[in-house]
Amino acid sequence: MSDVTLAVSVLWVFLFTYSILGSIDFGAGFWSMYFSGQHHTKAGALANRYLSPTWEVTNVFLVLFVVALAGFFPKATHMLGAALLVPVSLVLLLLLVRSTFMVYAYSVAKHGRLLRVVSGITGLLIPGLLVSVLPITLGGFVTVEDGVPVLHLGELFTSLTEYAHLGFGLSTELFMSALFLADYSREAGDEETYRDYRRLAIIWGPINLLMALLTVSTFSEHAPWMVEGFKRYAFWFGLSVAAFIAAYILLLKGRPDGRSGYPRASIITVIIQYGLASYAYFSAHMPYMVYPHLTFDEGITNPTMFRSLFIGYIVSSAILVPVFYLFWRLFLKDKRYVQKE
Repeated sequence: MSDVTLAVSVLWVFLFTYSILGSIDFGAGFWSMYFSGQHHTKAGALANRYLSPTWEVTNVFLVLFVVALAGFFPKATHMLGAALLVPVSLVLLLLLVRSTFMVYAYSVAKHGRLLRVVSGITGLLIPGLLVSVLPITLGGFVTVEDGVPVLHLGELFTSLTEYAHLGFGLSTELFMSALFLADYSREAGDEETYRDYRRLAIIWGPINLLMALLTVSTFSEHAPWMVEGFKRYAFWFGLSVAAFIAAYILLLKGRPDGRSGYPRASIITVIIQYGLASYAYFSAHMPYMVYPHLTFDEGITNPTMFRSLFIGYIVSSAILVPVFYLFWRLFLKDKRYVQKE
């Protein structure tokens, strides 16, 4: 396996992990705001209970991804730094605002309402801005003038594919978080809250699938080279759709004890679905980082630096994986935490 393939695989693992955890994290912030003040349900309190210990952990994978990108592909920083300056700067600003409120509002009870509002609004904006990066890499929005990459924001924000990506990102966030919180509710033994989140997951699942199809349909005009890549990986996309259907059936299916849905099996199947779809997407995107100006082969670091970085990530992963497992056992499985009032 080549250095480029290994480096891209590491980036994919970090990005995929962050996309799943980020969708749940930001979506939980929105649902906490949405259910705030609705005293007939504990859905808002449960979302906040999940959010309390996890928001710090989620951003670890964003940092790992950025550091890996700069380390493995240092020659790409010039192109990506100039092209993504505006959206990435906005994301960092919103993350700073959200993190600040998370740190201070939890220790001052009277600011709890403001925390939920800030968390909910930024939870919608951040994923949208992150997903807006993808259309930039498809070509047509970046030109190189006198050796300097220039991002044409006017063309970007008037293109259908940009808003299709935004819609897909938002629907993914709301569907994934609702489905996860449904499972978290059942883990907490709160069937009433489970029904609230199950209902939201049932609503947002088909919307998410439709937004995905709409996004792909915009490529024929804007990025025909990606359409050819999709044709090569049609089998993987087909498996992804089949996994989504299986997850949706698991969510609807009745149980022998009279309850409805298998949320744990459903969320696992949805994660598999996104894994299949993202693998096919990034495989179709190869070999370009930013079409047609930059390829992964052009941006890769020298072999000596690559080996050092790769070994470093293997060692760090061996340390982090057990830590994250213990974190999961403490805050997502321990009944003393998930069932507390």
